[in-house]
Amino acid sequence: MTAMSTPGGAPRSVVVVGAGMVGLSTAWFLRRAGLEVTVLEQDHVAAGSSWGNAGWLTPPITTPLPEPTILRSGIAALVSPASPVYVPLRPDLELLRFLLGFVRHSTHTAWRRAMSAYIPLNRRALAAFDLLADGGVTEPTVRTEDFLACYRHPGQRRGLLAELEAIRAAGQPVNADLLDGAELRALAPALTAKVTAGIRLAGTRFIDPPRYMLALADAVLASGVMLREGTRVVAVDGGSATRPALVRTRPTRPVGGPSEHEAPPARPATARGTRAAGEEILRADAVILATGAWLGDLARPFGVQTVVQAGRGYSFSIPVDPMPTMPLYFPVQRVACTPLGDRYRVAGMMEFRRPGDPLDPRRIRAIVDATRPLLAGDLDDRVDEWVGSRPVTPDGLPLIGPTSAPRVIAAGGHGMWGITLGPLTGQLVAELVTSGDVPPELWPFDPLR
Repeated sequence: MTAMSTPGGAPRSVVVVGAGMVGLSTAWFLRRAGLEVTVLEQDHVAAGSSWGNAGWLTPPITTPLPEPTILRSGIAALVSPASPVYVPLRPDLELLRFLLGFVRHSTHTAWRRAMSAYIPLNRRALAAFDLLADGGVTEPTVRTEDFLACYRHPGQRRGLLAELEAIRAAGQPVNADLLDGAELRALAPALTAKVTAGIRLAGTRFIDPPRYMLALADAVLASGVMLREGTRVVAVDGGSATRPALVRTRPTRPVGGPSEHEAPPARPATARGTRAAGEEILRADAVILATGAWLGDLARPFGVQTVVQAGRGYSFSIPVDPMPTMPLYFPVQRVACTPLGDRYRVAGMMEFRRPGDPLDPRRIRAIVDATRPLLAGDLDDRVDEWVGSRPVTPDGLPLIGPTSAPRVIAAGGHGMWGITLGPLTGQLVAELVTSGDVPPELWPFDPLR
């Protein structure tokens, strides 16, 4: 599959729109290939879902979100603010279109087809993090063989065990052990006595998302990339085979920090890059759209008709004593926990709302109520309450590859897996730009499908 061609030889300049995990990783790999790269971000580094997520790097369980069991709770549960998956009732044709597509793909056949597309990415995902580390990203990925999924009752494990078996049947190795409550508490004493059964999953890592994203931004800047925060892309002219793409920008006032609503942590001044002084038009041989839940805004004019719906997740951090040294997952409650410094990040929920809607305190309370019986942490001593928008597609597959414009490439729609797959996405997009051919791993993710 041919992606693009540039008169006079290979592309030399690229504009990347978006400074989350996917955008910054793409910029790093493009710069490593010798291209001139500019990253444009309307807010701050990691301003979407890259800051407040659980930070899991879990290729063994990176799977399509639409699957049959997600619909078994019924419509009544989906419209409850206390439900792990929440769909507020409102008149929204785009949301309805997304939901109909999501339901259509929540079948065993569709899941198996989508899973076969993920497997080649999952095999290479962690190696891409190692390339970033070798290239100057100083924040480590933490290896752990004790990723623990925890349950109140042994029978509750059946759902995840069935999914793991389906993953193996699709051709992806999974190494998992069954543990009882005593074995789980020996590894994570903060688990309460109500946790009686679990699954230990090998082959995973985790990161501290805020620290990792700042380290990645520093490495991108050190490589010679120009990073402009507070710069909004208002229009893209896709160019042609003989004419470069044009990107029209406008400076914005920062509208929050790493989420729609929270200020970013302190960071070195060098990581801020250069803000545009006024409206400007940039020319580039290629433009990469890595804008997460906002991907459709810029990609739709270039033939990308797949709905990208914000699947909003919530998180906060609490003190836990003794602090677990590994991630804990409560699958029934859909709550994910990760050690971050001296506190424990608690994250969860999937909420299909507009990305700019305010944080809903009911969703924070739902996570607290779900977690309190299982984890001996002070859930009332919460800091960094956050909501961020994951970019979810109806078929559960990202949109990565060339659009109808010869110089515009989409790179988004990863759902819950933008952290795990972000660096590899950047590596493959850089290969696409420099070679002019779409790597085989990206063929299932055609943005024009």
